[in-house]
Amino acid sequence: MSIKTVLIDDNPFILEVLKDHLQTNHQQLTVVGTASNGKDGIEKIKALQPELIFLDVEMPDMTGFEMLNAISKIDFKTIFITSHSHYAIKAIRFNALDYLLKPFNTQELKNAVKRFSNQNNGSENQEKVKNALSNQKTKHVKDQTLLLPSHLGMLRLKLKSIKYIEGDRNYSKLILHNGSQELSSKNLGYFEEILMDFGFFRCHRSVLINHHFIEKIENQSFFFHDGNFIEISRRKLKSAKAWFANLNKHQH
Repeated sequence: MSIKTVLIDDNPFILEVLKDHLQTNHQQLTVVGTASNGKDGIEKIKALQPELIFLDVEMPDMTGFEMLNAISKIDFKTIFITSHSHYAIKAIRFNALDYLLKPFNTQELKNAVKRFSNQNNGSENQEKVKNALSNQKTKHVKDQTLLLPSHLGMLRLKLKSIKYIEGDRNYSKLILHNGSQELSSKNLGYFEEILMDFGFFRCHRSVLINHHFIEKIENQSFFFHDGNFIEISRRKLKSAKAWFANLNKHQH
C-alpha cells in the first residue's frame, strides 16, 4: 500500500537526495509532490492530501512550525528536517517530535521511516505536532505542556505542575505539586537535556528541580515554598547558587 508523501525544503539538493533515497529504499512511500517554501508547502498539502510530510524547520518565508500553524487540519504525520546548530532542535526534543538531522545518511532516514511505520497509534504523531504548535504560542514557559508516552498512552503535564524529577537508573519519577507521581521510562539525562532551558536544574546525580517551586537556597539545600527541601551536591553548589540568582534576576 503506497503512502502519499510530500517533501518540503528550501534546498533543492536536499529535496533531490531525499526523493532519491525514498524511491530507492522505501518504495512504500510515494513522493507525490515537493515544495521549496512554506507557502508552496501549504498549497501542496491542501491539493495532494499527503499521509506523511518531510518538513524543513527553517525556510526563507516561514518556519516549519509557522507553516503547520497555517493549516487548519493536521491529518498527516510529520518528520522534521533540521540542521545541527539549531534553536529548533530544542523545540523538537521538548515536544518529542520525530526529526532528521541535515546532512542525513541512509541509515538515519531508514530509522525515521521505520519509526513512522511502527507508530501503531496513528494519532500520536499529530498530537505531538499540535502540542508543539500550542507550546509555540504559549507566552509563559511554565504554562507549556510536556507530552510523555506512558503505559496509559500519552501523558500531558504542564511544566508548572512538575515540582521535581527523581532519576532511578533507566526510569524517572515525576513528583507533581499536588503530591501525586508519574513514572516515565525516560532517564534523568533525557529530562535534563530537554528541560534545562525551561527553569529546571540538576542539583545532584538523581534530582532535577523546578525553579518555579523554590523559595531559597540555605544550608546547601533548595527549600520549596512548602518548607520541604532537597540537598544540593557539594560539586553543584556553586553553579546552583549562580543558576538560582540568575533566574530570580530575570523574573519580572
